[in-house]
Amino acid sequence: MIRVTCLILCCLAVTIVCAPARAARVAGEEHLPLAAASPEPSPKTETAKADSGNGGAKHSVTLPAEKAAPVKLPKFEKPPVIDGKLDDEIWKSATVLKDFYQVQPGDNIAPSKPTEVMLGYDSKFLYIAFHCYDEPDKIRANISKRDNIFNDDYVGILFDTFNDGRTAYEFDFNPLGIQADGTWTDNNEDFNPDVVMESKGVITSDGWTVEVAIPFKSLRYVAGKDKLWGAHFWRRIKRFNNELDMWMPISRDNSSWLQQEGHLSGLEGISAERTLELIPSLTLSETGKRKATLSSAQLAAGMLDPGRMVNEPIHFDPGLTGKYTITPNVTLDFAINPDFAQVESDQLVVTANQRFPIFFPEKRPFFLEGIYIFNTQIAAVHTRAIIDPDYAVKLTGKVNRNTFGLLVASDNGPGNFSPEERLTANPRLIDKNASVGVLRLKHDIGKQDSFIGFLGTFRKFVDQYNELGGFDSKLRINKQTTFSAQALVTHSRRNFFYPDQGKSLDRAENGFIYATDYNRSGRNLSFDYSSVGRTRYYRSDVGFNRRTNTNNHNLFAQYRTDPNPKAFLVNRRVYNAFGVNFDWRGNLQSYNNESQLQLNFQRQTSIGIGLDIGYERVFEEEFGPSRKYFGTSCALKNTCTFWGNDAERSAPNGGMYIFAQSNVNKKFNFNFFVDKSYNNLDYDFGAGPKFPRASIPAVTARNAKAAGLCNGATLPVVCLAPQDPGPGKFFNFNGGITYQPSTPLNINVSFTKQRSRRNDTGLLAFDENIVSVKATYQFTRFIFARGRIDFDSIASSYKGQFLFGWTPNPGTALYIGYNDDLTRNGFSPFTGQLEPGFRRNGRTFFIKMSYLFRKSFG
Repeated sequence: MIRVTCLILCCLAVTIVCAPARAARVAGEEHLPLAAASPEPSPKTETAKADSGNGGAKHSVTLPAEKAAPVKLPKFEKPPVIDGKLDDEIWKSATVLKDFYQVQPGDNIAPSKPTEVMLGYDSKFLYIAFHCYDEPDKIRANISKRDNIFNDDYVGILFDTFNDGRTAYEFDFNPLGIQADGTWTDNNEDFNPDVVMESKGVITSDGWTVEVAIPFKSLRYVAGKDKLWGAHFWRRIKRFNNELDMWMPISRDNSSWLQQEGHLSGLEGISAERTLELIPSLTLSETGKRKATLSSAQLAAGMLDPGRMVNEPIHFDPGLTGKYTITPNVTLDFAINPDFAQVESDQLVVTANQRFPIFFPEKRPFFLEGIYIFNTQIAAVHTRAIIDPDYAVKLTGKVNRNTFGLLVASDNGPGNFSPEERLTANPRLIDKNASVGVLRLKHDIGKQDSFIGFLGTFRKFVDQYNELGGFDSKLRINKQTTFSAQALVTHSRRNFFYPDQGKSLDRAENGFIYATDYNRSGRNLSFDYSSVGRTRYYRSDVGFNRRTNTNNHNLFAQYRTDPNPKAFLVNRRVYNAFGVNFDWRGNLQSYNNESQLQLNFQRQTSIGIGLDIGYERVFEEEFGPSRKYFGTSCALKNTCTFWGNDAERSAPNGGMYIFAQSNVNKKFNFNFFVDKSYNNLDYDFGAGPKFPRASIPAVTARNAKAAGLCNGATLPVVCLAPQDPGPGKFFNFNGGITYQPSTPLNINVSFTKQRSRRNDTGLLAFDENIVSVKATYQFTRFIFARGRIDFDSIASSYKGQFLFGWTPNPGTALYIGYNDDLTRNGFSPFTGQLEPGFRRNGRTFFIKMSYLFRKSFG
């Protein structure tokens, strides 16, 4: 940690970039009010633009006094009973917010149904109640788990507790009071953090009501005389084309929701408590693994080995995580041998023909707390790089206009080898820990969401290390326009591959990465220009790394018509996105131009079509040694990294895709995406025993081996098979169906298919099919049972996950689970030979329990 301290002090002395605002191809309606989806008027202007009701003409509307000025909250003399019924006398003294605006799909028109919000507080709790008027038999309400309520009707809140227009808490509740919560910024929502609070909801004769009590000690905030909170309140009505009604009007001429928030005042006399949370945990597990029964010599002789299941000893893993609230806006988190086992594994993805790592999101609660502080435009911090820490400490908070975060950890993951791995591992690495440090600083500038920041990271494992540092900034130019930039430098000692020397060497190298984004989001017209560049030796050992030695520039432009909420065709969207990649010597690597038209109809139904035209070029040195290492005669000897005389491959490409999605009714929804393209490069990796390499040299070498020509000590040229990336036809389909036959039962089926067939040989490079079936039965809002089965055709694998859970609040939980891993007609992991029938590769039974102890002081 000495080196990270030096790095930080030196720097102080002075996302993969979130790719352009390029929208996802299937750009369906989001579950909550995203800034790009609809914004409208700022309360600071005291006026708003509104539709006449037909999605057409707009006129100015003056905000009433209770919205233009801060709303003062009353202090309750006694707390209401949180039962969802609104029958406590104290609610009569609450501040009432009403007269909502429909902002989706309408543009600040009258809502379909009225909504009222009631607010109050006492020294320890903030109380909120919603009364949503509706027809009881048409309300969508299901018993679901936390953070999974967005197929229901629901209400929501944003609390900007520092009144800085930059970050807010988000709280959502369905008609039964089931919660979803997280953090909000104008370009991101994160539902991973969970706040301890109480909520109940009931369906009544005139609609539904929800009561909520949020402890102040669950929040980071400023309060007192003359202190304001920013706030938004909203309601979703799913059957009315996902209608969104908000207390404050939202201007589509302003890309920031937080700059259009209302304000709350009067939060005085709050108990200034310091809170200690302790969550001891215990995981008991027993794992069985399939292991070889024959020796390596017997396996080398070609003997069949069915293997056998070997149960490992029961694993007993206690841990402790904690949180101490130093002040209402500064928090210390710590963990000792934390239980970081994921209750649910990552979703299966297609891995065939992938050149670069695939991103998987963080799911572990300790790292998710305050993660938005460490997230920057460049994904230089991705905490999944910290595998299994013995301990970790995190200090985060905000003081005045300064936000800070410090994370240190000792990770035993890199040196934790299995018994089999220890036989061949470097003894210097066994049981050694990696030291990790991250420092994040941000200073708010201006009156809106502008800032300048610093990020520094450090990781050291034995004699290898990585140091990173640099600055970033975001500037809001006007209501519609922002500019962001980040630049980082790195110094690393590790094994780098040197193509001209044909090998990896342990050396120290310097790296650099930059990123910029210029975004203008208007009512109808939006555009974005973004760039990112990484040098060859850029690495972030605490972050997520993809392609290096590349510069990527993207230009995105979109036009969206004003929605007409009562028309059959609600609105249209068209966009064009152009991107180009080139290396640091100026060599073109790829370009692509994508054009898309999307039509949005009633019932949250959309269909779209798109066209891609592009070009891809790859170089031999990206795959292995260059010809400078092999010499000019390698083509004749068939020993180059690429087959033949050409040290690069390229091809123009293009394709067309269609997509659709719809919420057919309250029980059934679906989505699908189909893409067919030509001249997509197959990188000639092969895809396991089922799909060996399909290039000309690979096929020629297999035929020669079958003919007995490749048995000698010195192989003839025909038996060698250098890589030969080449174009082919590509097909992609993915789709899903969700069916909810009853309130507690939810069933989801998804299917993904990707297939590539080479032009030169006509052979399949790969054909991968992934099927996932997931069913959840929610007995109550806190008790559930879930089953999931995943099938991958290339691996011939069937993976089952079965889980029972009780989660009464964040931190307190009991999980009982069983995971199974089987193959059917797959290939032996020991001999590579085909094994007919089912084979079990592994299984795990586990019990995981934790309990939240919470104590306040002062």
